[in-house]
Amino acid sequence: MNILVCISRVPDTASRILVGSDGKNIDTQGIKFVVNPYDEFAIEEGLRLREKNGGTVTAIVVGTEASKDVLRTALAMGVDKAVLVKGKEPDDSFYVAKNLAEYAKGISPDLILLGRQSVDYDSRQMASALGELLGLPSISVVSKLTIENGKATAEKDIEGGKEVVEASLPCLISCQKGLNDPRYPKLPDIMKAKSKPIEEIVPIETQNKVTILGMSMPSKKRVGKILGAEDSDIDELVKLLHEEAKVI
Repeated sequence: MNILVCISRVPDTASRILVGSDGKNIDTQGIKFVVNPYDEFAIEEGLRLREKNGGTVTAIVVGTEASKDVLRTALAMGVDKAVLVKGKEPDDSFYVAKNLAEYAKGISPDLILLGRQSVDYDSRQMASALGELLGLPSISVVSKLTIENGKATAEKDIEGGKEVVEASLPCLISCQKGLNDPRYPKLPDIMKAKSKPIEEIVPIETQNKVTILGMSMPSKKRVGKILGAEDSDIDELVKLLHEEAKVI
């Protein structure tokens, strides 16, 4: 199988995030960046499918020179090839999707895997955008996957339950927690990954579909109030909603 895994570089979820001086980006000072956690499930699933069916696994990221660190992690986990679409720091999902799609068209993968969403922008647009640009079936939020006889059978999480769907290969799968347990790279593999080649590609520039106007930290001024179930408490609640919250 020819498997393409799309990954992204995101701040470690344990990092303390602050808004940068421009008010439109985070302050990256002292921030540790890692492979997007949901993308780790995609890498692991690609490796397991290769171990079962043979073939190759290619990891690709759209980003700057700094994004090579997450590709090194993917190489240490066991992917066969790493590709960096090297350009600006991505701030628009369409820009990323367009560049991923252009590379995918050139290698015609049997399966494209990626995480259900990135933990920084949380847009959950990539799977559907890639599927549309490539004209491929796309199944999102997959927690169980079987590939047999040219078909993907996927169990996906929906509100209140599970849904099982089928798609013919080639197709695109966005991976959810529970699909597998990603492996931890061994030290020798981490050391070997440092010297492995990373292919660099010039990006296709696109006009942003979404522009960030500003970022701000959540307000800490809000104070909760606990009321009882007496008639007087209900009257007080109505008064507060009207006079303080101004929602009625």
